[in-house]
Amino acid sequence: MRLRFFALLLLSGSLYGQEDRRSRIDVESYLIDAQINPDTQSVSARATVKFTSLDDAVSSATFDLNNNLNISKIVDSNGQSLTGTRNQQDHSVRLAFPSPLPKGQSVSVTFTYDGRLTGSEESPIYGIKFASIQPDFAFLLYPSRWFPISGYSSDRFTAKLNITVPAGYQVVGPGGLSFGSGPVFTFEFNKPSFPGDIAVVKGAPVKNATDGLTTSVFFRGNEVPFANAYGASTAQIVNHFTGIFGIAPYANLTVVETVDGAPNGYAGAGVVFLSPRAISKDVNTNVLANQISRQWWQIATSPLNRNHLWLENGMALYSEALWQEKEKGASALEQRMKDAAITALTVDNVPLIQTSRLEDYSPEYWALSASKGAVVMHMLRSTMTDEKFFKGVKLFMEQKNWQSATTEDFRKACETAMGEELQYFFLQWVSSNSAPEFKLEYTIFRTTKGFRVQGKISQDLDTFRMPVDLRIETEGNPEEKRVEVMGTSSEFSVDTFGKPKKVLIDPSNKVLRMSPQVRVDVAIRRGEQFAQVSEFADALREYQKALDTQRNSSMAHYRVAEIFFLQHNYQSAANEFREVLNGDLLPKWTEVWTHIYLGKVFDITGQRERAVNEYTQAQRTRDNTQGAQDEVSKYLRQPYKEASREAI
Repeated sequence: MRLRFFALLLLSGSLYGQEDRRSRIDVESYLIDAQINPDTQSVSARATVKFTSLDDAVSSATFDLNNNLNISKIVDSNGQSLTGTRNQQDHSVRLAFPSPLPKGQSVSVTFTYDGRLTGSEESPIYGIKFASIQPDFAFLLYPSRWFPISGYSSDRFTAKLNITVPAGYQVVGPGGLSFGSGPVFTFEFNKPSFPGDIAVVKGAPVKNATDGLTTSVFFRGNEVPFANAYGASTAQIVNHFTGIFGIAPYANLTVVETVDGAPNGYAGAGVVFLSPRAISKDVNTNVLANQISRQWWQIATSPLNRNHLWLENGMALYSEALWQEKEKGASALEQRMKDAAITALTVDNVPLIQTSRLEDYSPEYWALSASKGAVVMHMLRSTMTDEKFFKGVKLFMEQKNWQSATTEDFRKACETAMGEELQYFFLQWVSSNSAPEFKLEYTIFRTTKGFRVQGKISQDLDTFRMPVDLRIETEGNPEEKRVEVMGTSSEFSVDTFGKPKKVLIDPSNKVLRMSPQVRVDVAIRRGEQFAQVSEFADALREYQKALDTQRNSSMAHYRVAEIFFLQHNYQSAANEFREVLNGDLLPKWTEVWTHIYLGKVFDITGQRERAVNEYTQAQRTRDNTQGAQDEVSKYLRQPYKEASREAI
């Protein structure tokens, strides 16, 4: 298995991590002339890249280029041939210059290359399709390295793209639809960003006009009926985020369908790419909101280097939660952040500011930069108050518009909005990888005016500082108090009118922290991440950790049973599913799906009557989580058939 979960790429030559072995250059612009042939599923291109040497005596420069593209010629601005050495391991090509370049010298190099990109070749990012040329459509995204790239995701550039396609096709590129009529479609992008994403499409888009914006949607096949709904949602989300982040870099977006195996969503300048599995009758607003937010947090402003990726990925995930907050209220936001916190805690050995150590698009990469990044944004909002947080966000976007940015830039913008320093917050949550576990001790006293709760909050991080909310539930209205927790122990005192019944620390789960239940949830989440990449032995070990802490965890038993079922170990699966029903039945949906799986086990083992009994019990729960009742109806009509063993 190429990708082992929690295997960090610590080698200095890693493609996605530290890049300091390469001579430093600053790419300024590209001129790309490319011909895309859908019939042969191929691309041929000439790419001139202009760059400046940042070090003195630069004798070489390294660019990433997809292994499936064959270089026929590399020349400098004088037409002199340059030597290029390919490295298949990291999809790179190293150029050697005839004489060292002095610091600050501007250089132009032209690559001529061609090759097939069907989507079935090995991708620069293992297992994910970022390029696919098909007979009736195509997409070539920046991470596919379909043109020579230096400073992946960090070195911003301008570009002019001339894309030639056969008659009957049109091209979507940086900024959206080209106004050309073919066969050459031209895109000029004069603001430094990452304008390297194109799509080749046929036919006219579905155009949706909502809230003063027009969205062009290119869906195919079964997804076409959903185009109008996605167009409307896109406009609504753009307008909402404009109020939060400021004027949108591109307001009238183009939405393009990709293929299975591509990322659920991907953002280009003025374009959102969605895979078929992200398109459904009920609009997938999570994926849509995430990618739309990247018009600000990737296209307009991006991390200076990959250590600051939490700004981009964290805010993109938090934007999903912000849209849920608008649509469903504060409780939806709270639940989303609680779930993100569990995922964030699955990575406990890498600080947020060291995201470059992790492999691009790996589970731990997303857990750290996206999930923890989103939770940190939410904690910062709680610390600063809504008004000051969103003021700081807008100020940051104004200051760094069409520029690269660092965590320090973001902190300073927030401090300006806050009116006080926030260094302690960023040291704790960005530079450190620790999470506290709170302990609460308190005593209740009667006073002449009511009651007083005196106590202390303890935790084990000596340098910790964070405002933490308390809620004192009384016989009357609850009392709220914010306590500044500093060091390992902080005292508090709260007066109440009604008699206190319970004291809750961080009742809305705004602080990223450990607890016995959280440890169980984190172990289960780690197991799920292992199972996702078919590392079943590691997954079972994590589930067992959860069960060692909480024996009646229905969720842990359910996940163990799932693995046994996938491995055709039906007796062990049935035993574990029985333990699910004897457990805490949290979350509630474990009950209906356990009965469904038990029904499948009995169908496979030729016990139809017992199978029908389980399906009937599932039906009686009336729980339709993830289409459970549709599944029940299907197998009440006909027995479940065992999946092919070759598929496991």
